[in-house]
Amino acid sequence: MNMKREDVRNVAIIAHVDHGKTTLVDQLLRQSGVFRDNQEVQERVMDSNDIERERGITILSKNTAVHYNGVKINIIDTPGHADFGGEVERVLKMVDGVILLVDAFEGAMPQTKFVLRKALELNLHVIVCINKIDRPEARPDEVIDEVLELLMDLDASDEQLDCPFLFASAKAGHAVLSLDDEPVNMAPLFDTILKYIPAPEGDPEADTQVLISTIDYNEYIGRIGVGKVENGTIAVNQEVTLLNHHDASKRMRVKIGKLYEFDGLNRIEVKEASVGSIVAISGITEIHIGDTLCGGENPTAIPFQKISEPTIAMNFLVNDSPLAGLEGKYVTSRHLRDRLYRELNTDVSLRVEDTDTTECFKVSGRGELHLSVLIENMRREGFEFSVSKPEVLYKQDEKGKRLEPMELTYIDVPEEFSGSIISKLSERKGELQGMSTASDGSVRLEFSIPSRGLIGFRGDFLTSTKGTGVMNSIFDGYAPFKGEFQYRKQGSLIAFEAGESVTYGLFSAQERGTLFIGPGEKVYSGMGIGQNGKAEDIELNVCKTKHLTNTRSSSADEALKLTPPRILSLEQAIEFIDTDELLEVTPSSLRIRKRILDPRDRKRAAFKKAQQG
Repeated sequence: MNMKREDVRNVAIIAHVDHGKTTLVDQLLRQSGVFRDNQEVQERVMDSNDIERERGITILSKNTAVHYNGVKINIIDTPGHADFGGEVERVLKMVDGVILLVDAFEGAMPQTKFVLRKALELNLHVIVCINKIDRPEARPDEVIDEVLELLMDLDASDEQLDCPFLFASAKAGHAVLSLDDEPVNMAPLFDTILKYIPAPEGDPEADTQVLISTIDYNEYIGRIGVGKVENGTIAVNQEVTLLNHHDASKRMRVKIGKLYEFDGLNRIEVKEASVGSIVAISGITEIHIGDTLCGGENPTAIPFQKISEPTIAMNFLVNDSPLAGLEGKYVTSRHLRDRLYRELNTDVSLRVEDTDTTECFKVSGRGELHLSVLIENMRREGFEFSVSKPEVLYKQDEKGKRLEPMELTYIDVPEEFSGSIISKLSERKGELQGMSTASDGSVRLEFSIPSRGLIGFRGDFLTSTKGTGVMNSIFDGYAPFKGEFQYRKQGSLIAFEAGESVTYGLFSAQERGTLFIGPGEKVYSGMGIGQNGKAEDIELNVCKTKHLTNTRSSSADEALKLTPPRILSLEQAIEFIDTDELLEVTPSSLRIRKRILDPRDRKRAAFKKAQQG
């Protein structure tokens, strides 16, 4: 018999990137008394790994719980980036409602639409929270209309359309039900959660059913499955059957090792948990996302949507440059393979495949950001390797026609840049689908564009809009192949010989284009040292020193003025490399290089390709 657990609420916070989800969770934790008054607390305490803190983005969904008026509220903070959409889809299975956070100035953005659609499909109750109302340019009334229009576009039910609206400043720590109310604290939001988010339902007397929605991994404990108890109770040392809705062959008897519930920022060991509780389970090595743990004689798996397929792939290769092995701790193909396959423990949207050579692995993910975060993590751990330019994953339809992934891209730019952005995206096979002018005079452009058209475009976009443009994109299914186009109009400046770069050599090189290196850096033949102003590659000797004669002194060199080099970040370097280049990644350096280092071999390969083409 189904019953409601009134002492529990399960809610997820969903929003577009940078609309304040993690800051809001911080405040809910603070105001529910999780921290002592005198406790030192980091900002955005939920973003736990270094990359999340540095970039100010959430990559992994996080679980936490607070207590309010005798009710335990389990809160899940979800990522906003499209690349981590796989995370959002899964965690929504654990909750009965969502808090949709919308920036009071930016309004409903593409990502808002994506996560909201998922929530509505699962019939979740929605609370809309207009955040950052203390921004000087906030426009809450217009944003409410935008959100209601979005709900109608997504075919929300009458009940979902009748959702409550709150106005908050997560940073200042207050929420109100009406803009006329005096802001005090977050109590109105807590009260609204208790009132509108349904209590979890299930049959405590039935056989155990727990659907695993997230996997955590700990060096000491191994795999930890996180999920909600749908029916029955689950207890330590209980024997259960492990099943999977999409994989009928998976069926095994396992034993529950340890059981944890969330409280504040901690996991607390418990002996058993009942319907509606969100639990973490350790001790089961074979546990994966989408598995159901079932008790009783007739175990049945809970249906679970398939995880979205990756759309982009890169090759990870063992570094074979002349400087290989000098800066990294882990350099062999065995190290690389073990590390990539270990990543699959926690990242479900990732695919890793062996290729026909042991030196190279094909890694597929949801987007450039998804893969660059993995690369950055690996170099911090001491790995040294090379990566190729990201390429999109094509599919074929029934007639054998090639299909490619498409993106819906929303661009906000000042009016004077709109013309050049439209022409640049048209060159990359983008189609303009809509154009509107905002109250502040900026233009919003909506494009449908092949995913490969956005590879390497972000840097060009920021330069073209002088850093004022905002670009957001979201995967929009597969469509017939749109035809070839050129990724990069400029060629590379390439080092001609191995050695150390010197001012004299760099001075003559900088007339040819933009340099990526300064003096005193190790270079080798075939290494990219800059970008040519023209379309072809040029080989230069940057190690040459001036021949000294009686009339020339070496001190004359000091007068040469070098333009500071353009130091590329990891994302910029991945965007810059062309299909015949690799990026050498080590804990301390990023070097662009040609796949074929020897200039003669390179010419032969180009000649062969031209004959075949």
